[in-house]
Amino acid sequence: MLKEYDIVIIGAGPGGYVAAIRAAQLKKKVLLVEKNKLGGTCTNLGCIPTKFLLQQTKKFIEVKKNKNLEGPINEIKCNWQKVQDEKTQKVEKLVKGIEFLLKKNGIDTIRGEASLGNGKKIVIQDKKEEKVIKAKKIILATGSRPAELPFLKRDGDKIINSTDALGLIEIPRRLLVIGAGAIGLEIGTILQRMGTEVTLLEILPQILPGSDVEICNRLEWVLKRKGMKIYTSMKIKEVVKNKNQVFLKGICLKDNTVFEYGADKVLLAVGRIPATEICKNKSRGFLFDEAGYVKVDACLETNVPGFFAIGDLIGGKLLAHKAYHEGIIAVENVFGAKKSASDSALPLAVFTEPEFSSVGLTEQEAKKKNGKVKKGVFHLQANGRALTMGSQEGMVKVIADEDNRIVGAHILAPNASELIPEMTIAVEKKLILQDIASLIHIHPTLSEALKEAAMNAENKAIHTLSRSE
Repeated sequence: MLKEYDIVIIGAGPGGYVAAIRAAQLKKKVLLVEKNKLGGTCTNLGCIPTKFLLQQTKKFIEVKKNKNLEGPINEIKCNWQKVQDEKTQKVEKLVKGIEFLLKKNGIDTIRGEASLGNGKKIVIQDKKEEKVIKAKKIILATGSRPAELPFLKRDGDKIINSTDALGLIEIPRRLLVIGAGAIGLEIGTILQRMGTEVTLLEILPQILPGSDVEICNRLEWVLKRKGMKIYTSMKIKEVVKNKNQVFLKGICLKDNTVFEYGADKVLLAVGRIPATEICKNKSRGFLFDEAGYVKVDACLETNVPGFFAIGDLIGGKLLAHKAYHEGIIAVENVFGAKKSASDSALPLAVFTEPEFSSVGLTEQEAKKKNGKVKKGVFHLQANGRALTMGSQEGMVKVIADEDNRIVGAHILAPNASELIPEMTIAVEKKLILQDIASLIHIHPTLSEALKEAAMNAENKAIHTLSRSE
């Protein structure tokens, strides 16, 4: 007799294990299937390792560049092997924490490759045997993997992806990064701090494509000042490898000039593609969008009844916290709720220095949607806390419609990822400029810049002479 579960979740990344825990809280019989490691790419190969390396290299570079310290500062070195070892320890600790939570919530887990059988049957192949499981409902949370270019594939040596980069044993002398999105900028930041000459080539006209143009231009300026080489509108046409180097050749779309750059390694940071193999069973008839993501309705159910999908598998912004959110909503909808998985107030962050964070509409999107908008900007040059931190290059930008309703916010500042929740609430709850402007913010803090930007949108800012457009 087949073992039957109320719900089977395939994929134990952020969305998958969160969905499993929420289902267990609802007193359901839950099975979680994962072919690799609990926690998925985020915990093991992405978010957590990246942020640990960013934090360690930030500490290193702050000491190296602190003009007020005395002594043999030039002799201070970063023990990269120790950093990598501690990174592994942090990851393992988080994975054990997930294992503990799953066990305590009574969730069954199986490690193996899952495929869809007839009806609601799931076939799981592990190293020893094949198991067949029956599920009343199924959530697909198989995530994504690094993308490649048609003419440029990863070889794990000269041509690497983000997983390879985060596990480098030796720091390359020169690195070419294809793509100036979050992955390219963050890994570029890590390695530049370690002494690598980093050059980023982006095919689109700006870094962080799709983000607010003004903020991105400012971030690009800051990163260039720190020594990172960034070129936009760069189309790569040819790759040449020899024993020691790899060369990228192409054309700049701004002026049709030819370029050639060489380095020890090339990092492919051209995005991610959904892991849709489990959905390719033709008898199921799953629908996909033009980009290859699984189509779902507002409640996260696919066109196949009883099958839901979440996270990177369904596209949108490929963010771990989006998957967390969708995992909870999908489970509740599986068992009777009718909640919509709106991402209109989905925040994002890029952990460069300074950090970039954003929520809601960009200025360009707001103008296209609402016509006239109100914009409030506050530069951190006038923020006391930023000055004490030696990090005054950033800015805060708040966008509101003609009725003063806040529709977007964009922050370039130290710890911007920790500042954006206030503005996320503002966008989600449709707060107006006065709601933020009238709040008392602690002095001296970076958060005061949010208040000043909101005040500036109504020409009421105190600590700046600039006014909104």
